[in-house]
Amino acid sequence: MKAFIEAGKATMGIEFGSTRIKAVLIDDTFQVIAQGAHDWENQLVDGVWSYSMEAIERGVRDAYARCAADVEAKYGVKLTRLAALGISGMMHGYLPFDAAGKLLVPFRTWRNVMTAQAAAELSSLFRFNIPQRWSIAHYYQAILNKEPHVGAVRWLTTLAGYVHYRLTGENVMGVGEASGMFPIDPATGDYNARMLAAFDAKVGGELKSKLPRVLKAGERAGTLTARGAAWLDPTGTLQPGAVMAPPEGDAGTGMVATNAVAPKTGNVSAGTSIFAMVVLEQAMKGYYPEIDVVTTPAGSEVAMVHCNNCTNEINAWAELFKGVFTQQAGGPNIYGTLFNESLKGDADCGGVVVVPFLSGEPVTGVADALLKVVRQPDSKFTLANFFRAQIYSAFVSLKLGMDILAKENVTIESLTGHGGIFKDKGIAQQYLADALNTSVTCLATAAEGGPWGMAVLAAYAASGAGEKLEDYLAHKVFARAATETLAPTAAGVAGFNRYAENFKKAIRG
Repeated sequence: MKAFIEAGKATMGIEFGSTRIKAVLIDDTFQVIAQGAHDWENQLVDGVWSYSMEAIERGVRDAYARCAADVEAKYGVKLTRLAALGISGMMHGYLPFDAAGKLLVPFRTWRNVMTAQAAAELSSLFRFNIPQRWSIAHYYQAILNKEPHVGAVRWLTTLAGYVHYRLTGENVMGVGEASGMFPIDPATGDYNARMLAAFDAKVGGELKSKLPRVLKAGERAGTLTARGAAWLDPTGTLQPGAVMAPPEGDAGTGMVATNAVAPKTGNVSAGTSIFAMVVLEQAMKGYYPEIDVVTTPAGSEVAMVHCNNCTNEINAWAELFKGVFTQQAGGPNIYGTLFNESLKGDADCGGVVVVPFLSGEPVTGVADALLKVVRQPDSKFTLANFFRAQIYSAFVSLKLGMDILAKENVTIESLTGHGGIFKDKGIAQQYLADALNTSVTCLATAAEGGPWGMAVLAAYAASGAGEKLEDYLAHKVFARAATETLAPTAAGVAGFNRYAENFKKAIRG
């Protein structure tokens, strides 16, 4: 492995998650050989969820440095060259720049629920659902609000696009992430011309020149420049020249990480937020505010159910319980302890309900944060039921959105889960299968998730893309992957349905 790394053949993926920036290094068999991470948190600044440019720069440098240190500790060699590199990040949001490259307002993340008027007007104008978190919704809301910065906007991007620009000087975007900035026409693989014309006519401007150039998976998105290498690694150890993959959002990397880019496949990515992606065999008949239509990194249409809230409350309560449970060396961590305790609970959580909305949840019609635990006098309020309700609460909003796809007769032949919530084998996976009433598969790489998926996309870009992405994944990446599939149980489905009904009452009450 030392010679492999010294020869500059390793590939890296870096993903900006909501609470962690993670760098993953893989070999030519797609195995993780080193990794590093930096923890961070968004800040509520003047009522807007944001991360500062300084936090972005400091975080990515630390994640990279920790990965490089892991390489040196394991293999006794410094990381000086990479074959390929890819950047992904939490989807969409709003990063507007002027002609000089100055950020005009603090980064507005996907978490902000502040563009309801813009999203509704654009959805009506385009006859296509525009979610509140999409870049175009933020931009149009700024126009509607007559914000002073609007006249100076010369280009727009997302977090992944911004970091990619710092590393390459290229304002480009992977088609999956681009589809969350502005709708994509699957026939052209570019921004929808009809909708662009409608937007330009409405605001009296020219939008396309402000948007990143769209690239598909497998296309090269520039190379790591000397300036970019120095920005990422100020020690000067990392050399320029790595092939850069098109920057993608965490939805796209999740699809890759779960081998869910072919029609009728799907995945659920669970972290701070949760979303399901189902690759469509044919276009949906209607459009719904709960369903986004985006694309795979290769440009195929995807129905996406995105929920802003997933594991925040699980993390908060696990931290609270840390001091209660003694964690013996080599024993289960607090998450393992609580997840296993949940298995003793009732299928409907004994009437206990947790509402985990740290921010608004459009899928459920809740506009603002809503955090509460609800029980009735006859509820069975045990630790097992309480924590089972915590895990159910991570999935229940997603279920409500996915029920719409079932009514549209969207076919799902396989659904794969990934993210840290699936780390404790078979627990959250079974609850999700019961919630959605469909079999759920987890891979051995389920907890690696997006950073690994981005590293795979980088390797694909460097390979020359001689085959379709779905074939590359099936034949090269996942040919020998270890998987485990769990089917829903009748008792589990019935229990989760009762929980969902109680949950709907709780958020209305």
